[in-house]
Amino acid sequence: MKSISIATTILIAGMWVAAAGVHAAQVDHALFASLLSRHVKDGVVDYKGVKDDEAILDRYLDALAAVDPEPLSPDDQFAFYVNAYNAWTIKLILSRYPDILSIKDLGSLFSSPWKKNIARIDGNLMTLDQIEHDILRKRFKDPRVHFAVNCASKSCPPLQGEPFAGSLLNDQLNQAARAFINAPRFNRLEGDTLWVSKIFDWFPEDFDGDVIGYFIKFADLPMREQLEKNKARIKLKYLDYDWTLNGT
Repeated sequence: MKSISIATTILIAGMWVAAAGVHAAQVDHALFASLLSRHVKDGVVDYKGVKDDEAILDRYLDALAAVDPEPLSPDDQFAFYVNAYNAWTIKLILSRYPDILSIKDLGSLFSSPWKKNIARIDGNLMTLDQIEHDILRKRFKDPRVHFAVNCASKSCPPLQGEPFAGSLLNDQLNQAARAFINAPRFNRLEGDTLWVSKIFDWFPEDFDGDVIGYFIKFADLPMREQLEKNKARIKLKYLDYDWTLNGT
């Protein structure tokens, strides 16, 4: 029921935008919602199933290619670019599926899969890096983006089973942040050592240089209490990042 309501919300928003004469009316996030609801479970992607439905993914990506997101509200823009990033990442994986073990297989010593000009938006080609770093991180300055974009890897914050929507964005981002921070396979407190994802090592500035303080905002009990009580002596250590494909 939740996925249906989100798809309905997105469709209604698209109709409203159409009435305003904005190109974004051409995008239908419900197509992406249908793929995610069918082929993503607990962050694990059924790439074989998505491959069988690749025509639906292509229709969605074609719609994104025709959209000018600039007239949208900030929340709708944020949701748009996160969905675009995640959808184009899936398409990138499918370009070599099933002969792929990691997204890094699509790069080389001298090239990166995140620097390929693959994403078409408003008639322009851009890279995944441009979407994540030049637009999402630079423009919106919301560290929760790291829990929303998915790099198709086991150590990456899980791909959500629904698209992001501007009207639901804050709740969706908070939910993604809490789920990731409180999952022991990604982050865990052992005595006075807080073992965290390498994401917090790669982008400390996004968390204002206070990763422990950020954890306190989203950690469940009893972790939050222990971090608050012992913050001065807590040491950060970083877990190895598993780039293995996040699905089958």
